[in-house]
Amino acid sequence: MPATLRTAELKLTGLVSSLRCCQLFSSLSADDLRQIAAFAIPITLAKGAYLFHEGEDSRGFYLVQSGAINVHRVSAAGKEQVIHVFRTGESFAEAALASPTGYPANARAVEPCSVLLLPKGPVLELIGRRPDLALRMLGSMSAHLRVLVGMLDDLTLKDVETRLLNWLVKHGRNAPGGVIRLPGTKRVLAAELGTSSETLSRTLARLRDRKFIAVAARSITLLDAPTLETQLRRNLGEA
Repeated sequence: MPATLRTAELKLTGLVSSLRCCQLFSSLSADDLRQIAAFAIPITLAKGAYLFHEGEDSRGFYLVQSGAINVHRVSAAGKEQVIHVFRTGESFAEAALASPTGYPANARAVEPCSVLLLPKGPVLELIGRRPDLALRMLGSMSAHLRVLVGMLDDLTLKDVETRLLNWLVKHGRNAPGGVIRLPGTKRVLAAELGTSSETLSRTLARLRDRKFIAVAARSITLLDAPTLETQLRRNLGEA
């Protein structure tokens, strides 16, 4: 096989592997995945680079291959509100395929990222032939909606400490040995909590000084989960 063909085949195999890791495409056949991979467009983003802005015409939807994408809106007062941080294997912006007003939010890389663009035209043509894929996409959008509803609940928590305590309690319940592995950097966690990295660092330090947690580069260990939950209830005025 000529070198150019071998390189093209390796690239296609890599794209198929990325698609298979996404829940949206996980049950598709190898032939279906190769068909989608043939029109997928790889995009590399530096930290801080925008993938799209609110109101831009939809080019398609996206799949994160590596890194993390912060999807957010900006209020009239200029305050950024994070909708969700999407990580490796997650798809997003599917709803924009059918939106006449383009993308409903902004998307920015919070660390160096590789994403796949699934272009609008080929995707809609494929859906026309494969309605089962449309049902999978509806399922994915439904999951995004559940995340958004949960985020709205969390936003009722009045301060960063309470939001962080709530996050720790939620994630600590299923963490072996109370060790929560961070799927991204602390900057990504700060974005999820709707705060700055500096504020998050100060809040983590306060909880660490109170012997609630131990903080490492890629993990947070709950040293006293019951007291942590008690503190959360106090912050919420429930204790």
